[in-house]
Amino acid sequence: MSAPGHVRIGVMLPTLGTAGSGFPVAAAAQQAEQLGFGSVWAPDHLAFHTGVLEPFLALATAAAVTRRVKLGFGVLLAALRQPAWVAKQVASLQELSERRVLLGVGVGGENPAEWAAAGAPLHGRGRRTDMLLEALPDLLSGRPARLGPPFDLDVPALEPVAGVPPVWIGGRGEAALNRAARRGDGWLGLFLDAAQLARRHARLAALAAQLGRPLPRTGVTLFVNVDDGDPARARRDALGFLRASYRLEESVSSRYVMAGGFEAISEQVAAMVEAGAGQIVLLPAAADYPAQYERLAPLAGALTGR
Repeated sequence: MSAPGHVRIGVMLPTLGTAGSGFPVAAAAQQAEQLGFGSVWAPDHLAFHTGVLEPFLALATAAAVTRRVKLGFGVLLAALRQPAWVAKQVASLQELSERRVLLGVGVGGENPAEWAAAGAPLHGRGRRTDMLLEALPDLLSGRPARLGPPFDLDVPALEPVAGVPPVWIGGRGEAALNRAARRGDGWLGLFLDAAQLARRHARLAALAAQLGRPLPRTGVTLFVNVDDGDPARARRDALGFLRASYRLEESVSSRYVMAGGFEAISEQVAAMVEAGAGQIVLLPAAADYPAQYERLAPLAGALTGR
């Protein structure tokens, strides 16, 4: 289990269209840093159920107005892109942010239309993701890289040389856990309750031990909405957010929403830490991100003992 003092707390940036009017990424990143959050994150989709910003641009915007906060992809659909350009963009963001990138990578696939629009095959995306992860040390360290099938590409040495950032593997299934155990510094789950997270944390530990690798950190993205004045409204708004953003019905989303008063949510988040989470990414399931950041900020102190 993760010791409370080692828990890191981050927040998603307002890059989804359901996160209020406009996309105030710069102001949100500054606010998150001022409130003491350790990282800001952005998801990745070309086309989704709601509008969504491109994550490299969103995180570059955040990098320009902050100095300390880490910049996380939650998570990048790397196989949707040409691998040399992925490496070039990661290295550029590393350089511009002074090495603050947390490279979350997942396979996605829940929206086939965006893969067709990008001209990227939906099937085999896991294999392409693995090929990219295997080549990443060379691609980001100024060495020529060979990517075998299905890419069959020779990539010349790329500059600037940025070094490989911490790699977080996203996904809930066995393939994602295997990928994290083999190549990840961390594993980032989504749509999990505490019991499910504990089982995956234990499985990740077993896989890493089999490979003789250090145990990657366990992370989880949580949908939260804090409202001490009207807990029922918080839950209503959070369920509506998930319905609009992910097309999830209440019968499914209600299991994964943390909505209500601060104390109740704090206890639920603490249960995730007890289940093994060392990295918490809070995704406000609300339209008012500034208010949610303010209400969520005390969580960092509560969980780390500050």
